[in-house]
Amino acid sequence: MPGYFEPLPDGGAAVALDTVEISIIRSLTVQLLELIGPGPAEDSGADPLAELFAEGPSEPPSDPVLKRLFPDAYGDPAGTPPGAQEAAEQRARSAEFRRYTENDLRAGKRENALAVVRTLDELSSAAGAGPATLKLSPEQSRCWLGALNDLRLALGARLEITDEDEADELYRLPDEDPRKPLVMAYLWLGGLQESLVATLMP
Repeated sequence: MPGYFEPLPDGGAAVALDTVEISIIRSLTVQLLELIGPGPAEDSGADPLAELFAEGPSEPPSDPVLKRLFPDAYGDPAGTPPGAQEAAEQRARSAEFRRYTENDLRAGKRENALAVVRTLDELSSAAGAGPATLKLSPEQSRCWLGALNDLRLALGARLEITDEDEADELYRLPDEDPRKPLVMAYLWLGGLQESLVATLMP
């Protein structure tokens, strides 16, 4: 899958994608959307004004992918186990932070993922069955960058990857290993993400 992002004169980015690549990115993004869940406005009878004051969950999600996407805000970055009192204080601070931020974080990730699906659908409609060049505006490029990051976090959680060295080791898995397609997607999306970052740098 050789396509990588290149800069456009207006500050956006472009990448050549074939039908298989389009299908892979779209499928993974739709799965991510299903995991994040619908927004409050998509629920029947939702009050848009009430959404501004709605509180989010206080407990971390149980799904490992959602835990990676919405981690606790407080904890020891060095990994040193805290004492009982310190751990309780960290949980309380994390719960308070999560209550007032997770809904917005989910909304942002949802919008990024929807932007990816919409641009891919537009590309598929225009290009038909052949390869095509996806051209993104600066705003769309930023949405794609966020979504690619979330997709890699999701795949990394499913593969139990905690650092890139582990990803390199997984690359050496035999082709018959059921994890191999996810590993290849993880590495490919990483290349796309890096090329998009480089494209958007001033």
